[in-house]
Amino acid sequence: MIHFVGAGSGAPDLITVRGKRFLETADIVIYAGSLVNPQLLSYTKSECELYNSAKMTLEEVLQVMEEGEAARKDTVRLHTGDPCLYGAIREQMDLLDEKGIGYDSCPGVSSFCGAASALNLEYTLPGVSQSVVITRMAGRTPVPEKESIESFAAHQATMVIFLSTGMLEELSGRLVDGGYREETPAAIVYKATWEDEMTRLCTVGTLSETAKRYGITKTALIIVGDAVSHHHYQRSRLYDPEFTTGYRKGKQK
Repeated sequence: MIHFVGAGSGAPDLITVRGKRFLETADIVIYAGSLVNPQLLSYTKSECELYNSAKMTLEEVLQVMEEGEAARKDTVRLHTGDPCLYGAIREQMDLLDEKGIGYDSCPGVSSFCGAASALNLEYTLPGVSQSVVITRMAGRTPVPEKESIESFAAHQATMVIFLSTGMLEELSGRLVDGGYREETPAAIVYKATWEDEMTRLCTVGTLSETAKRYGITKTALIIVGDAVSHHHYQRSRLYDPEFTTGYRKGKQK
């Protein structure tokens, strides 16, 4: 069996209980070495075979999985964050389907959740934003034209932008072209939940300047929207004493 496991956002104790159990019992672990905290490998047993996928092709990863399956070994494919976001897992699963090899998926704490915790931030503030757009700039991997930064910016929702730290000047311009003000609150979160985590508050117009000032060139998330400043939001109706829910009756003034 192949277990796709989310390693979490960085801190080794943010892996799920289930994910940790898979690591502890695995015979083979193929981990995303450029992004997964190496401290997580300390959970594996001494005889576990370790493979760093940063140095491997898809075909080489599949070969290790096939050989492990033939030897009746349990394999963990350890991805950063939650594998469902930018994890390139579908292509692996499709090849496993072709080979008739069984697999399952164990979710993890995504870095966009880790970034919110680093900032003590709520993305969905009543009266400010009730939607979160998770996207990225086009780089060597293209982005569909219908998913342009400008089209998402037009909604004025909270945006969490992955894999774009090296293109912040262009990103700022496109956010403004889409409808955000240059003064719109923003934040840069470097290596959320890692020991060397860094958070910097700024605005849409000062993203590039802020990143340069603090030497942030990669491994960071960009958060954009009025939710970052958490000002002028409305109180939640759920806990309003006048609001009736399925568990309590509201008290009228």
